Amino acid sequence: MPDFMRQQQRFSAHLRDPERASAPADIEDRRMKIYRDLIFNNLSSLLAGNFPVIHRLLPREHWRELVRDFLRRHRAVSPLFPELPREFLDFLSHHRRDDPRDPPFLLELAHYEWVEMALQISDGAPNEPPADLMPDGDLLAGRPVLSPLAWNLSYRYPVHRIGPDYQPQQAPEQPTHLLVYLDRNEQVRFMELNAVTQRLLILLQQQPAPNGQDALAQIATELGHLQPQQVIAFGTNLLIDLRVRGVILGALRGV
Repeated sequence: MPDFMRQQQRFSAHLRDPERASAPADIEDRRMKIYRDLIFNNLSSLLAGNFPVIHRLLPREHWRELVRDFLRRHRAVSPLFPELPREFLDFLSHHRRDDPRDPPFLLELAHYEWVEMALQISDGAPNEPPADLMPDGDLLAGRPVLSPLAWNLSYRYPVHRIGPDYQPQQAPEQPTHLLVYLDRNEQVRFMELNAVTQRLLILLQQQPAPNGQDALAQIATELGHLQPQQVIAFGTNLLIDLRVRGVILGALRGV
């Protein structure tokens, strides 16, 4: 390996982990400290901006050690700044599983905080809606089409409630279901779902998707409801509300 490449490797290894990797011998420490502080402080600031709740919850030294561990152990796939939160989430998923000081909800809370930015920069929206999509179409006779920027998520912990005054140490018996979506004004919105609404969204995402009437009838059957028409009537209003919110783009003609 050429000398300049060995020098670069020693330089970057020291910046990642100054306690374990020696700095290049021919660079005075005063100069190295400028780089050490610049790299660490910028990374800490960027992560704190993308994960504000985690940053607020963790004690200062715990946060700094977490950032240092990320810098030391993670090898990023993307050099792009907007991808930094995803890289941090990947680090928590695959490397940060061995520190008992971390709250048990750390990974799920990080995912919840990442979702907002991920939606804002997502390219999941189609360039053009399906040719036969009817924005005001019949949501019962037709097949409701969900926006690709509406994400149906489930967590063991109620991540949307976690903060300085609520930090559960054990997951509740029932999971938390959340719908995170971009509304018609391209603002990120969060909606807590019950199990029935989440099941409806799952059914509408199937391929081939059922029409609204069939999806609601199936839910009534699964619930063992004695008056299925009540479920269908309630579900019809729910479908209309989801279309107003921009979660449902419209309906395709039923088959």
